[in-house]
Amino acid sequence: SKVPAWPTLDPLASGLLIICTGKETKNIHVYQAQEKEYTGTITLGATTPSYDLETEIDNRFPISELTEENLIQTTNQFTGDIMQKPPIYSAIKKDGKRLYELARAGETTEIKEREVNVQAFELTQIKLPKVDFRIACSKGTYIRSMAHDYGKALNNGGHLSALRRTAIGNYRVENAISLEEFEADFKNI
Repeated sequence: SKVPAWPTLDPLASGLLIICTGKETKNIHVYQAQEKEYTGTITLGATTPSYDLETEIDNRFPISELTEENLIQTTNQFTGDIMQKPPIYSAIKKDGKRLYELARAGETTEIKEREVNVQAFELTQIKLPKVDFRIACSKGTYIRSMAHDYGKALNNGGHLSALRRTAIGNYRVENAISLEEFEADFKNI
């Protein structure tokens, strides 16, 4: 069966989104729990408060000392079971409010680290300051946090500048249908 692909709730992201209708909505949790795969771009040499392009750059770092060997070797720190702190600009709730609401209001709050599993973190192209990647990971992994933490591990800075979800479990974006096709099919049911 085919599933639709179009931008997610994150305006900077694109790719695969599984939609459940009718009785299948009872199985949403099954799809959400499956491994995800993403491709995208990390821009090194700069950080942002949101860890992506939603907010302006707040710090800049020289990239002249970054080497291809170091860039590739550092990805090893981010595979397996790792501890990760979600970004303050996230939909996680604290005291009944979403963290991004608090962040946009200028409030700071402590966020606890969580354990996530990253099966793969590969660099697919290096054209500094940008590095393209492929990440396969468990539910709950924040790719924005990976970008931020990766820059930090390089004694530099980094933020997510492009993101595309390419797989959820065995469902792949190349087998998906467009939103328009989905709407047309859904109207004909």
